[in-house]
Amino acid sequence: MASDSVASSAKAKYLQIADDLAAQIQSGALEPGSPVPSESDLMARYGVASGTVRKAVAELRATQLIETHHGRGSFVRSRPPVQRKSSDRFRRAHRKAGKAAYLAEAEQSGGVPSVNVLFVGPIKAPPEIAERLEVPAGSKVLARKRRYFRDGVPTEEATSYLPWDVVKDIPEMFAENPGGGGIYARLEEHGHLLAEFVETVSARLATKAEGSALALSPGAPVIHLVRNAITDGDRVVEICDTIMAADQFVLDYRFAARD
Repeated sequence: MASDSVASSAKAKYLQIADDLAAQIQSGALEPGSPVPSESDLMARYGVASGTVRKAVAELRATQLIETHHGRGSFVRSRPPVQRKSSDRFRRAHRKAGKAAYLAEAEQSGGVPSVNVLFVGPIKAPPEIAERLEVPAGSKVLARKRRYFRDGVPTEEATSYLPWDVVKDIPEMFAENPGGGGIYARLEEHGHLLAEFVETVSARLATKAEGSALALSPGAPVIHLVRNAITDGDRVVEICDTIMAADQFVLDYRFAARD
């Protein structure tokens, strides 16, 4: 019974700290973009151990009031998450207007977007990618790996895999910048008219490598999204494998009600 009482008291303490900090954020005493008091400051202010402070900070992070960047500390969130409207982001009108989906979405959310191309070149298709592309495992495919940023903070990392016979005669596909409208615009210009996108979404904790790439705190959640781009001839011409910082995105889907 005594141990239960101690555990209950500890929980109440970290929730009190989280509530106090949340009130400061909501009142503007802690302004958007400002650093959260350090662990040592909070320990001294509330007379608690480091573990209690960390739980309070984790509580604020879970409610998306703050964001933690590896090696930099925790900060009051200064911008809303990017809202990905999957029913809208791949409209052909956007490609014809030369708009890349991520850049347009990040701008609409009030951030300054940028992209770092990490790799473009041929590789052997991993088994799960080969299965989705319906080619033999180990087949030659083009890989395009990018890291996306908003206001200088990494938010997602994506790798596109495209069948070699589809891209080998499209030189723009091998450039860091494939041109206005991105790779989907280039595919359609070369006769691969896109008819459908199928996305598989799951959530899990970031691996160490993912956490490092996206500057996430240990144990931070990520969204794992894999998309098939399918032509009107029912061929999969791209697989996009994406890891996203979960607190940076809202996934918005719209689909028809059917019998």
